[in-house]
Amino acid sequence: MTTPTNRRQAHCLCGAITITAKQAANHVDACHCHMCRRWGGGPFVEIDCGTDVVIDGAERMTVYSSSEWAERAFCRDCGSHLFYRLKGSGEHMVCAGLFDEATDKDAGLSLRRQVFIDEKPAYYSFAGDSEKLTGAELFARVAAGRPE
Repeated sequence: MTTPTNRRQAHCLCGAITITAKQAANHVDACHCHMCRRWGGGPFVEIDCGTDVVIDGAERMTVYSSSEWAERAFCRDCGSHLFYRLKGSGEHMVCAGLFDEATDKDAGLSLRRQVFIDEKPAYYSFAGDSEKLTGAELFARVAAGRPE
């Protein structure tokens, strides 16, 4: 299944870092895993931006290797979380709130999928209908070469 994409531009809170994604998805996904929640204080809501990403101001960025397969980046100046990047493919999942249009209630973005639903705490939930995968289901799809 091919996901429709757009060119999108994001920036951190202070503007020191700009991320230009040439093939950003037209939907958002959310991760409820314990690492994402510890990293940001809540679920990680992101836009899949693929590998065709240009980062201006990368010298102001810190990248943290959070697991064997992924790393997370943040702005050293303002602390904004920037992205989660897969080490093997270089695919970037950029924080949705960094895109101006993602904060617009009429942007047409919708929640497509929630992953690690088995780790989601009971004190919050998202409205609407979206696909829900446990961590095991997500890893099984990735292992089978079907991440979509």
